[in-house]
Amino acid sequence: MIELDLRIADAAWTDAVAEISTICQTALDAGAAQKRASGEVSLLLTDDAEIQALNRDWRGKDKPTDVLSFPASELDAPFLGDIAVSLGVTRQDAAAKKIGLDQHLSHLLIHGLMHLLGHDHKDDTEAAEMESLEIAALASLGWPDPYK
Repeated sequence: MIELDLRIADAAWTDAVAEISTICQTALDAGAAQKRASGEVSLLLTDDAEIQALNRDWRGKDKPTDVLSFPASELDAPFLGDIAVSLGVTRQDAAAKKIGLDQHLSHLLIHGLMHLLGHDHKDDTEAAEMESLEIAALASLGWPDPYK
């Protein structure tokens, strides 16, 4: 179970996704269930400008992105870390994939949580493991495999 600290910095999120708090909590809980993990997650739902600044300042990439994860130190437990999601990029990606924004947001949150839990996709083996956890979590929510 995830204790969620949700901050909606871009109010357009509440218009774009019905029951946004429930969608976020449910997705994070589904991801945590795959690892039998629990803890606290701080989630920022923001716009492209803010996520671009975060991406530039923390990753050296001066462009907007869909999701960023910032894992906490093990010493900060039960705090797992921070996740930030941008509405603009997420909305564009969902439209390009022809899926609902709620479905894509769920995937991004599960993906971000997997990073907080120590997973990565730097090589094919790590990517396959991370993707299988994401696929299982999404399936538990009734969503199809996003990698097909």
